[in-house]
Formats: sequence, C-alpha cells, structure tokens
Amino acid sequence: MAISVPLRSFSTAVLVALVVLTLPLLASISLHAQSATTAASPAVPAPAATQGDSKTEHTQEDFASLGLASSSLAAAPPIPGGHEENKDFVRDLVRVQWRMGDPIDLYIVRPANVKKSPVVLYILSFPNGSEKFLNADFCRKLTQNGVAAVGFSSALTADRYVRRPMKQWFVSELQESMAATTHDVQMILDYLQTRDDLDLSRVGIFGQGSGGAIAILAAQADPRIKVLDLLEPWGDWPDFLAKTAVIAEEERANYLKPDFLKNLEVVEPARYLPQLRDRTIRIQFAADAPAPHVADTLLKATPASAEIHHYASTAELRAATGGKLFQWVGDHIKPESVAQSPSSPSVEKGSSH
Repeated sequence: MAISVPLRSFSTAVLVALVVLTLPLLASISLHAQSATTAASPAVPAPAATQGDSKTEHTQEDFASLGLASSSLAAAPPIPGGHEENKDFVRDLVRVQWRMGDPIDLYIVRPANVKKSPVVLYILSFPNGSEKFLNADFCRKLTQNGVAAVGFSSALTADRYVRRPMKQWFVSELQESMAATTHDVQMILDYLQTRDDLDLSRVGIFGQGSGGAIAILAAQADPRIKVLDLLEPWGDWPDFLAKTAVIAEEERANYLKPDFLKNLEVVEPARYLPQLRDRTIRIQFAADAPAPHVADTLLKATPASAEIHHYASTAELRAATGGKLFQWVGDHIKPESVAQSPSSPSVEKGSSH
C-alpha cells in the first residue's frame, strides 16, 4: 500500500532543530518529502557524507549471520532531529548510524503521561519506509493503549536506498536486505535500552510483508522481542520469488538460480519459526494478498500456541480488527493485569490453526 503523507507541524520542528544541529541531517530529512510521493522510486541522491561516517567507516558486517557476534557494527553517537509534545503523544526523531553511508532516521513515539512505556517496533513492507510516522493520527493510534511505537525504514528501502546502482535493489540483494535490517533491529534495541523513558523488558514487533519476515529473523536473533504480530509475512523464498508480483517477469529467472536461493537459506523465516515457541505470535493472512501461497509453508512451521487468522479479503481483515489492527501487539506486551482488553479477544473471526 503506497504511503503519501504531507509534512506538517512535526516537520517544521524537525527542520528548525536540524538547521542548528547539522546540514547533512537537514538534507536527509528533506528526502522524506520526496519519498511521500515517490516511495517506489529509489533514485534519490544521498548526501556526500554523514556525521556518523567517520565512526562507522571501518565496520564489517556478516550477512550470513542473524546475530551481531560476527560483525563489527559500532554505533555513532545518536543525533536528535526533532521533538514534539501534545496531549496524546510525544514524538522524537533521532538519527542513528552503524554503517558507512547508511544513517537511519528513527521515529520514537511515546504516549503522553507514561513515564516508562513498553515498546513496539514497526517494520512496514517494501517499498514503504517510515514516513507514515509523520502522520499524527497514525501515531495517536499506535500509542493509544499506553505503549511506545518505534519506526524506521528497512535496508535498501525508501530514504535508505542510496549510493547503489539501479540494478541493485531490495530483492536483488535480498540476503543483505533481510540480514542488515535484522542487525538494525538489534542495534536499535541497544540504543533504546540507553533511554530512561522506555521499558525494554517488554518489547513487541509488528511486521508487514517483508517486515514480517524480518520480524521473525529478529526475534530469533534477539530474545528481548517477546511478542510478534505478523501481517502477510514474506517467506518460503523459492515459491515467493517464483510467483510474487514484486518482481518483473523479465527479471524473475535471475532470482530462481540455485546460487541466489542458496544464499537465502540463512534468512528463511520458516526455518526459525519453530524455535520461537516461547514467544507470543499472531499471523494474519488475506486471500487476496500478494503470494498467499506463502501461508502454507509458514503455517507448518508456526508453533502450535500461535494465533493464526485467515480472511477471504483484505476488507474482511480490516472489518474483523475493527480499525484496531495495531492494538493486539501493544496489549500483549503490557503487564498481565491489562494485557487482555475487551477490544483484543484471544479468538477472532477467521482464526484457525
């Protein structure tokens, strides 16, 4: 689903802060205005350098491992980019970086009047980035049940698609896209743990499409993630790449070669789902979603304790969630006394396993 969100009051605060702090950061934030109307067009020039490059220029990264032990990612000092407070939520923009030329704009939205909030990370599906976090109504929805929402763009997506030839994109570099973003989740949690306004003992993740696949990989790599809410997650790479509409037909054969598929084994979500028996998991599928065949493979790998919901259409899914698609994950990371709210029943229409 394409995202088109105008820059409003928060962007004004961001621009003022950025002028004071750093011109490179100002240049990057301006990309958000472009990505709001050209989210599927990655040809956006990057700034020549970022403040974090000197700290990250000698880092090495292992895309054959989900964890960080075999990589040498080192975080540069975070750069504040904007701050807004209103009666419903507090919204911060922070730039973090641990790779040369790949700064990440991190949106941290906390409910007002909550001193230390549980945290949900949101990873939307390629080609969507994090610009939806500029929408006040969206932020209000994510924080209305007392949890904080953290959003960022996946690797090689939206504002992070820079310094690459056009032939290299999210799917052509799928192992990197998946593994790098899995590493990002762990580094972001490390940063969030340094803050005194968030409760990192209660962490959930919402992943849509490619973000759902990344959520599974990240939960396997990082036990801090306790709850997973997955909407039509990608996976079962040979079938997915053979059928998905994300790939142009004239390029499809390139992604079905044995060597390409072999490299994807380490980032196959179905490989790790059986190992997540100690997590709370919900997976939702709509029959009219792209590549619905993925559901069968993931179903076989999903722990028996997970909630699985099938819907005949995306419209039926929206109706069943009653406009509260994001509330389930927040409710399930809150203390047990409030974890089950009247609006988040344990059994929903269309559920099966």
